[in-house]
Amino acid sequence: MSLLRCFSTLLLGAGLLSQANAQSTKAKEYSWKNLPVAKLPVFKKDTVNIRSFGAVNDGFTLNTASINNAIAACSKKGGGVVLIPQGLWLTGPIVMQNNVNLHVSRPAVLQFTADFNQYPLVEGNYEGVKSARNQSPISGANLVNIAITGSGIIDGNGGVWHLGYRDRYTESQWKKKTAAGGIMRDDGKVWYPTEKSKKGAETKNNGILTEGKTLKDFEDVKDFLRPNMVVFTSCKKILLEGVTFQNSPAWCLHPLMCEDLTLRNVFVKNPETAPNGDGLDLESCKNVLVEGSTFDVGDDGICIKSGRDEEGRKRGMPTENVVIRNNVVYHAHGGVVVGSEMSGGARNIFVYDCSFIGSDIGLRFKTVRGRGGVVEKIYAKNISMRNIVGEAILFDMYYFVKAPVGVNADAVPPVTEATPQFRDFYFSDIVCNGASKGIFVRGIPEMHVKNVNLENMTLQVDKGIEIIEASNIKLKNINIISKLNNPVVYVQNSKDVVFNGVQLPKDAKQLFKISGGNTTGIQILGAKDVDQQKDLSFTDGAIPAAVSKFSK
Repeated sequence: MSLLRCFSTLLLGAGLLSQANAQSTKAKEYSWKNLPVAKLPVFKKDTVNIRSFGAVNDGFTLNTASINNAIAACSKKGGGVVLIPQGLWLTGPIVMQNNVNLHVSRPAVLQFTADFNQYPLVEGNYEGVKSARNQSPISGANLVNIAITGSGIIDGNGGVWHLGYRDRYTESQWKKKTAAGGIMRDDGKVWYPTEKSKKGAETKNNGILTEGKTLKDFEDVKDFLRPNMVVFTSCKKILLEGVTFQNSPAWCLHPLMCEDLTLRNVFVKNPETAPNGDGLDLESCKNVLVEGSTFDVGDDGICIKSGRDEEGRKRGMPTENVVIRNNVVYHAHGGVVVGSEMSGGARNIFVYDCSFIGSDIGLRFKTVRGRGGVVEKIYAKNISMRNIVGEAILFDMYYFVKAPVGVNADAVPPVTEATPQFRDFYFSDIVCNGASKGIFVRGIPEMHVKNVNLENMTLQVDKGIEIIEASNIKLKNINIISKLNNPVVYVQNSKDVVFNGVQLPKDAKQLFKISGGNTTGIQILGAKDVDQQKDLSFTDGAIPAAVSKFSK
């Protein structure tokens, strides 16, 4: 089945195409233009200006009450637009209400205060678990029909919250950071804004609301519990459009357990030095469109999550039916990312017509034993990458832990609900000019990465392809232009891996290295420039019979 047909069939199965579109194209394949669109909010035209509620745009007056009162009054009258007009508007936390469109005009800056006392501790969710956090600058729960629109700027003042890690700063940046006061770690490598922040950093598993813990228990480490900037929880029909969201204390945009979310033409901007400075974290959300947006952030750019470990599995809400199109990601730890908190699963994710420029990794899928969850039916097409620091395409089930050297059969754990799964990926038409490695696939012995289909790619990289503990991997028409060619392709303890028409550097010292006694069913087809005797080597228990088919 072609990638296009798979895409269209899955759209129908997910119920994302309208009935009219389905009927009009019943006898033919759907084009990529027939895209799912989440239900959009609709607002009354009534407009409320925050000035009418006493807001002052002098950059000094705290407008928290004025803005929240305007939102509440607008919602009470049936909704409409709450206007942030020209000016620099200082505020504390803002709470959205039903049927309200918070509109930030082009010459407006909504600036959140640096006063930590304005952000009370609340029960929140961070990195997939229930946690004590400072109240988010913008939040809302159990709402319907909400939006943040306009072309102005919303600034979270994240720099006052961020810990400073010496190795992330230039000399001049470091001097400026430390001149703001704060406290230095004894070794001089980490700067903390306050004593509470330092104590929190030194306390293990800080912020997690376990049984018997209350919010008061975290007052002595409050400043460490940085809020995500925009958090919507269990909301429906959400629109974020046109606005620049910048300088978040932690994650920038965090929709949690939301449905019908459209994010369009926004600019998400965090400094590279920002810890946990993710751009967008879609967690346990359903029916989402992310389009025409730009991300330049301190951590993952566009990230799919669904809870962590047992808590995420109990929630049981996958992120599903997501279209990510026409976006650009600059600096980020990953362009489009799934995981690592994916314990509730992720499925029906479509990524196309996107560019990644200078991100650490392009398409990034990460998990680890203990997470559980199934990531499946992920599609990517028409992706352009340049100057990728690490891997262009990465699947890694050893995220943040060290993979063992060799496999001890007695040490392989059994498959349980805590065993994560990656399966059913379809990627095509990808170009990467510059990366340390083209393709990296690493599963775990008890649960291989499965059913990965890669087609029509040109990858100019330092190192070529590495496949470890994987099954049913198909690579077709992949052109590897690599510099470090010993070997270009490495396969270890994997099954049913097919290389069909893969082009490899002719001057390579070693093309294929097959490793591990569990490697079977390797097929190398259309290998016109490959000498089966000279260009294939077998190590660590692998035997020539592991290559079940070879053809010129």
